[in-house]
Amino acid sequence: MTGAGVSAVSASPVSAIPVSVIPVRGLPEVTPGADLAGLIEAAAPDLRDGDILVVTSKIVSKAEGRLIQTDREQAIDAEMVRLVARRGPARIVETRHGLVMAAAGVDNSNTPPGTVALLPVDPDASARRLRKDLSTRLGVSAGVVITDTLGRPWRIGQTDAAIGAAGLAPARDYRGQRDTFGNLLEVTLTAVADEIAAAADLVKGKTDGVPVAVVRGLAELVSGGDGPGAAALIRPASEDMFRFGSAEVPLARRTVREFTEQPVDQAAVRLAIDTALTAPAPHHSVPWRFAVLETPQVRRRLLDAMLEAWRADLTADGFTAEQIERRVRRGEPLRRAPLIIVPCLVTDAAHDYPDARRSAAERAMFLVAMGAGVQNLLVSLAAQGLGSCWVSSTMFCREVAAGALGLPPDWEPMGAVGVGHPAQPAPPRPDRDTSAFVRYL
Repeated sequence: MTGAGVSAVSASPVSAIPVSVIPVRGLPEVTPGADLAGLIEAAAPDLRDGDILVVTSKIVSKAEGRLIQTDREQAIDAEMVRLVARRGPARIVETRHGLVMAAAGVDNSNTPPGTVALLPVDPDASARRLRKDLSTRLGVSAGVVITDTLGRPWRIGQTDAAIGAAGLAPARDYRGQRDTFGNLLEVTLTAVADEIAAAADLVKGKTDGVPVAVVRGLAELVSGGDGPGAAALIRPASEDMFRFGSAEVPLARRTVREFTEQPVDQAAVRLAIDTALTAPAPHHSVPWRFAVLETPQVRRRLLDAMLEAWRADLTADGFTAEQIERRVRRGEPLRRAPLIIVPCLVTDAAHDYPDARRSAAERAMFLVAMGAGVQNLLVSLAAQGLGSCWVSSTMFCREVAAGALGLPPDWEPMGAVGVGHPAQPAPPRPDRDTSAFVRYL
């Protein structure tokens, strides 16, 4: 190992010794099938117990044969599991590893023309193999971190982060401890593997041909076992407040008919209604109104009144008792929802026309605006992790629904939306051929 390196004093309360970040120079070009541990052994023979070896994923991918001849965009398509956001040709996607990053980590820098490098199939497994090989060769207990470059949504520039790790805990948990003023730490969970990856990048650089560095002075982080790997740093979807990217928000809405008993946050409902009010509407009007049924008594009053009206209609139509019971079960999701929103249409801004044709068109404009407002409401609820189902029942008995709720006479109920926390994940959407629904002229 050569080079001046970067030194600093660790901020860790369990270590007061200097920390050094040392570049590993002299590594040759890595080719498929290369003995990566042997190459590092030759370049860093003085690797010590407690050192943390930080390796750029590019050379791991090359050694593992993840350098392929293909079009970059096709490679991204193959490596991604969902599109999070897109702007022009740039795509932020989730990879099969669970990483959210630009271009699925597909990289054509420092690769032969016509080729791209894919991320290692299992970066944590790669880190474990490299650690074991180095331990066998050098007889040392060192940690290994495999890195790749990530952007940050709210900050410019990129930084290296850990995508694979072995021999160290990837995070340090301070929750339950107290700071120097005696305040209880409740959320502090430091991603030490990412911090190590970023520190090592200061000496590796992007154009210096130095893909490996050694971080020395953090021996207390190095463990005897391999540890959980960098996969432990990936936030579970259920805890991700920013789960949906701009490309996914409309697709997040799904019809949910089964809910848990967990109450619905009023702030989430207000935000959803605020979002509904941004929909387009005729004549610069605001034709949407929303009755929010929070108490069980009000929900039962509405649903019981609608059920009675529904049974009366079906009986008058000649349906049998069995047929009626089968049909009224369609409204059961509303009874299982912990909250109901009744969207209503107000058409006081509509223009009067003397003929039926233009009057019908005017009415249609407001109905389209109503649909846009309801869709905005449903999408906002989904983006906040809430499930919903739009049921048309109130439209078949508007007077009954309005009377049960005591709505103003100009509020037209336009269905009802059951809202709650989904009881189970929604099944995958079926694939559809868009061309079957489109005519290009």
